[in-house]
Amino acid sequence: MTLFVYDKTLDGLLCCVFFAYEYKIRPDDIITSTAQRPLLVEASYVIKTDPRKSKRVWVGLEKKLSKIAQNMLLLVWLSELPEVEMLLFRYMCKILDGPEGFEMNFGDADIVRVKEIAKKVAGESREIIQFVRFQRTADNIYFAPISPRFNILSLIIPHFEARYADQQWIIYDTKRNSGLYYDKSSVRYITFSEQDFEALKSGKVEAEKLSDEELFFQKLWKEYFKSTTIRERINLRLQRQHMPKKYWRYLTEMQ
Repeated sequence: MTLFVYDKTLDGLLCCVFFAYEYKIRPDDIITSTAQRPLLVEASYVIKTDPRKSKRVWVGLEKKLSKIAQNMLLLVWLSELPEVEMLLFRYMCKILDGPEGFEMNFGDADIVRVKEIAKKVAGESREIIQFVRFQRTADNIYFAPISPRFNILSLIIPHFEARYADQQWIIYDTKRNSGLYYDKSSVRYITFSEQDFEALKSGKVEAEKLSDEELFFQKLWKEYFKSTTIRERINLRLQRQHMPKKYWRYLTEMQ
């Protein structure tokens, strides 16, 4: 077995492609330095990330891929699925070696798989935009916890930056301890301390940290939801269809 060891970045993966062509070596697996190594490794190569090399590979891909396919490639990378490294490596090599338009060869399993994963990642980013719920804190920052399957934070920035341009807000990924903070002028990535992060994992902001107005409206919304609910007509299956259950933990009316 031949291994490539890289730094878990997209630039690093592009450099793996560059290395493979430069030395005519194809890996059986691509892993990070902290990952558990398989048995019976015949050769292992540490691939150093070089922006110049990664750019050369990307420029080559741009010549062969449509904008849609380039976007799909980035979406697959954001999925963070275990198969991503080798899937994208094979995909990029096939694109570089193949004729123009090879991205449309849906008889190829890797082409199909890239499209499937990209569709799921894009779909989840749209769901987050629809279902995110903000809570107004005592210091007038709107806070929304999320726990997406995929690493979609970068995909939702344009929407929320435009939609809530006059408010300070934080959207926080409780699975990855990473979030977006908007200060009415720009968005930047933030992380919380381990102590604060532990308190956030539940997705609930402590009552003393919320504004009085937020507490009032949460109570009002719960009462409204309860009063308009007709128990005989509750259809949980239909409810899950329109509002996936994974988002219920952040809904005021479900708490």
